[in-house]
Amino acid sequence: MLLFLLKSSACLAAFMLFYKLCLEKTSAHTFKRFYLIGALIISIGIPFITFTEYVEAQATNFATNQDFNLTILEASENNSLLEFLPFILWSIYVLGMVIFLFRFIKNLLELFQKIKSNPSHRNQKFINVLLQDLILPHTFFNYIFLNKKDYENNLIPAEVILHEQAHANQKHALDILFIEMLQVVFWFHPLFYFLKKDIKLNHEFLADQTVINSGFNTKKYQQLLLAFSSNAADIPMANAINYSLIKKRFTVMKTKTSKTVIWFRSLILLPLLAILIFSFSSKNYIEFEHSQNEIITQDQATKAQVEEYNALAKKYNAQPQNKRVVKLKDVKRLEYLYGLMSEKQKANAEPFPDCPPPPPAPPKVNKGEVSDIPEPPAPPKVNRGEVSEIPAPPPPPEPQSPLDHVIDMAKKGAIFYYENDKISSDKAIEILKHNKDLNISSQTTNGVRTVKIQKAPIQL
Repeated sequence: MLLFLLKSSACLAAFMLFYKLCLEKTSAHTFKRFYLIGALIISIGIPFITFTEYVEAQATNFATNQDFNLTILEASENNSLLEFLPFILWSIYVLGMVIFLFRFIKNLLELFQKIKSNPSHRNQKFINVLLQDLILPHTFFNYIFLNKKDYENNLIPAEVILHEQAHANQKHALDILFIEMLQVVFWFHPLFYFLKKDIKLNHEFLADQTVINSGFNTKKYQQLLLAFSSNAADIPMANAINYSLIKKRFTVMKTKTSKTVIWFRSLILLPLLAILIFSFSSKNYIEFEHSQNEIITQDQATKAQVEEYNALAKKYNAQPQNKRVVKLKDVKRLEYLYGLMSEKQKANAEPFPDCPPPPPAPPKVNKGEVSDIPEPPAPPKVNRGEVSEIPAPPPPPEPQSPLDHVIDMAKKGAIFYYENDKISSDKAIEILKHNKDLNISSQTTNGVRTVKIQKAPIQL
């Protein structure tokens, strides 16, 4: 959950910074409206994007049986407190969500109560709700709330009425409801408060643009806004005139941004979006095995492959040649890595170790011929009831348990993942102690050991 919040917050912060620098003061208000809503949705969605990468599986030997001494430390008082920390944090989160949900429902009910308890007049598709309070005009969907005395005495200018009708026509209340509902879930997120402020301000830009495009005098309209906004109060669920943002609105009213500039700035979004997806999406690794006939082409060995070759070659070169024993799998690995290396890499690497030839195969005996190699003596016959003097062969060693394997990999500095989430080695050991039915896969890529623990079957 914490990783998701960090990723989505970083994405949203990048989108909002781009909006402030490149879009806010332009006249593309309709585009900005969809940009702000889209940026919020994309920021939440990017952490859920998963790219699948196929990696070569590394064989793991479970045949070795080793004894390890595990030291179990008693939990301290600090560890006990840490156990309760998730419960405390979740309790605070749920309490905050309940408070903000109550606030959201309360504001909605207050608006519906105003509509129900006050007289109203239909004006085409708009409904003017007349209030006794000395309130500023504000809008919620098709309902325009006006002071009854000012409305009946025709004291509300036509520009102000048109401004509120623009809010109703363009359904700005949908944007506000959307961000308010998300704020119930993400009540602790500071960026949501700044985003809601930008959305409401852009609604005012859109309504101002409608009034100016209708032919009203800009200077006169600005004077009306100053007069109506001097005592304005913020209304949570509705669009209303706000004095603190008047200066910015006046500046944007005079701005005429060319389509070329808008298109150019919009194109910058493509590399920004690509960078955010690449940086904050998830990656899923699936293991696969190369077939024997598969050929991998590579210009030269990587740094990790050269280091692996040098370590193996140095190990065998240090052994006396007359006592040198090289494992067949190490010979194949050395030949593979040496074949990947460029001439320059070969010159700077450890010399390829001289591998002793394998023991000669026994001579082939044709049918009807007698082999020169004496046959091994037959075991002495043991009569019934007698005890054989030949000792019974020792039982095969028990295979290494998954828990022992995880402990072994922890001592080798492996990186552990549980259900694709990175965990510590101690956590991995603790998980296997309580659940022995989990599936484990291990791999070594470029010298880095990785152990994946998951409930689902391992895909190869």
